[in-house]
Amino acid sequence: MVTQEQRKRQLAREKFLRQQQRRTSARRKARARNSVIASVLGVIIIGSVALYATGVMKDDDKANASSQTTPSATPSAVKDPCEKAAAGSVKTQTWKKEPAVTIDKSAKYTMTLATTCGDIGIALKTKAAPHTVNSFSFLAGKGYFDHTKCHRLTTNGIYVLQCGDPTGSGSGGPGYTIPDENLKDASLKNNTYPAGTIAMANTGQAHTGGSQFFLVYQDSQLPPSYTPFGTVSADGMKVLTKIAAAGENTGAGDGAPNATVVINKATVTKS
Repeated sequence: MVTQEQRKRQLAREKFLRQQQRRTSARRKARARNSVIASVLGVIIIGSVALYATGVMKDDDKANASSQTTPSATPSAVKDPCEKAAAGSVKTQTWKKEPAVTIDKSAKYTMTLATTCGDIGIALKTKAAPHTVNSFSFLAGKGYFDHTKCHRLTTNGIYVLQCGDPTGSGSGGPGYTIPDENLKDASLKNNTYPAGTIAMANTGQAHTGGSQFFLVYQDSQLPPSYTPFGTVSADGMKVLTKIAAAGENTGAGDGAPNATVVINKATVTKS
């Protein structure tokens, strides 16, 4: 018989998957819309093109600025445990295809997320997930993660902090996808991602990972569909625990973190 707690966890997992799929669908629709607009503009006279394009871009810029710069309300009872973000702006560059794998698969790599809440050190699983580690090394080298917000905290059923989207909307990515890897990792027992795991977010479909990832701060039951590619250090876990303790802004267990979690700088280092 399924207990109430098991049912609650199942519903949370299903909600997590649905939201991933909705965000991907929204991204695809936006791309299709932009493609249609581009086609229409191509057949309109030059003067009309300029006027129409100017109007469209202003509206889009306002909508994007609103969604990216308007902070989530933090309940007055919750104290933000994090510091002010470093000066700088998010980069918006994208690429058409996955970068060539140039890392040394036999070497050890570590990633450090220098956040407003403290440094999160991660030992990367290079040999088991070379495409993923190579992609993160490439993106970090381009400053892709710098000044980006961790946009999602889940505190009910599954326990993860999600980051890696420059748009902060949950639908952004680097323009390319990477293959799933290491889905039979020995740590994934009984459909559980253990605390301290860093894994790729995806759309619910195979091989759809991009730049978004999640950090597990408490054992979480999820199907083994998300590439586990590293392990968070003990000090990094303290940072995650602090962020989780501040809660999320909906009160329903899934929303933007109340803590202002910004990755000031991400670095990947060969050791």
